[in-house]
Amino acid sequence: MIPQPPRRTGFFEHYEELIGTWTRRLRNRQQAEDLAHDTFVRVLESEAVQVEQPRAYLHQTARNIAVDAYRREDRREALTLQDVDQRSPHSGDPEHYMHAIQLADCVERALAELPLNCRKVFIWQKIEGLTQQEIAERLGLSKNMVEKYMIRTLRHLRERLDAMAP
Repeated sequence: MIPQPPRRTGFFEHYEELIGTWTRRLRNRQQAEDLAHDTFVRVLESEAVQVEQPRAYLHQTARNIAVDAYRREDRREALTLQDVDQRSPHSGDPEHYMHAIQLADCVERALAELPLNCRKVFIWQKIEGLTQQEIAERLGLSKNMVEKYMIRTLRHLRERLDAMAP
């Protein structure tokens, strides 16, 4: 008997609800969309054969992902690009400067491990501020594909940076 793939019915009808709920909680639609995508990826990759309450399962999975992210951020020293820009090597804080250099180096190495389109999407969206629609037009791709590239890139960066966290 050939093993059947897990059934995933009933999840996608709750997508907009999940984004709405988490947009209200996080007060940031982009973060809510990222969380919803991570949630669906985790659910689709999971080994759960059948889920009796897909809506509850999705919301609990999203909650778990959000809590995990919060805990990681709590452990990791908060360092934004703005902080890096504001503190120069001459700011008198060599430890901060070295951490910023290590972080930038780690991000650069992690991005180099990804396909070219993933790197382009990340740089154009996060650094140049282009929308996913603008990026899709530049690359001749669908907006959905741009979202997939960004999810893949963010997941990869998160894994690499988590390894660097204390």
